[in-house]
Amino acid sequence: MILVLLKRFLGKSQTHRPGDNLPPEQLVALIQQGDVRLRNQFITDYQPYVAKVTSRFCKRYIDPARDDEFAIALAAFNEAINQFSASAGRPFLSFAETVIRRRLIDFVRKEQRFSQQVPYSSFDVEDDEENIINPVEIHQAIREYELQKDAEERRSEIMELDGVLNEFHIRFSDLVDVSPKHVDSREALVAIGIMLAGESSLMRILLSKRMLPIKELLLMTSMSRKTLERNRKYIIAIAIIYNGPYPFLRDYLQVSKQDDEEEGQS
Repeated sequence: MILVLLKRFLGKSQTHRPGDNLPPEQLVALIQQGDVRLRNQFITDYQPYVAKVTSRFCKRYIDPARDDEFAIALAAFNEAINQFSASAGRPFLSFAETVIRRRLIDFVRKEQRFSQQVPYSSFDVEDDEENIINPVEIHQAIREYELQKDAEERRSEIMELDGVLNEFHIRFSDLVDVSPKHVDSREALVAIGIMLAGESSLMRILLSKRMLPIKELLLMTSMSRKTLERNRKYIIAIAIIYNGPYPFLRDYLQVSKQDDEEEGQS
């Protein structure tokens, strides 16, 4: 309150800066044109917002003058200014919060790797009310929350995929039974499934007629009709995963492929 009165006394509240009445998106557009002074002022004006986002992520009060998380979040806010595109149709502050959260998650992961070598009690500190808090344990809790959230989204993807596969009369147990045992065969079939997912005309046939477009695939691959028909369920499942909203399952397939490559080299 005293600071506000002092600013009014000195006439600060009457000072007009370029862009004072512009929304964040327009200010960012001006900054991206090279207005360094406006960038500095913009970042300064939004420091309370950055601190609020950081505190909400860390689930504790963040002191801008003391906590590393704030410095990381402020750098992420500056990064968001550089990366923002109004054509994406997303408000700048929403985009900035996403960038801040990603950088804080990266920080937490690095801290977690370090904390495995140091006892948690080494990080105990007292807050302003003399309560013992442990930033590393807070980071660990955040990490556990992220893992739980990932697990829930992964289960959601599996349930949704199961419903789609049922329309093709395919069950998950079928995929286990028909999955090729040989690494080279499995990689070849995955490649066909990915190729099929990338061909919109073939995917329309697959999704509308509930059948694998074998005739068309024969023209695009060196596999025989017998091989394609025998592995129909496996190819369909791969194509649906790569064509649909299943990022976790796609990542799982990539990890499995890397494991196969390492196994083949050993």
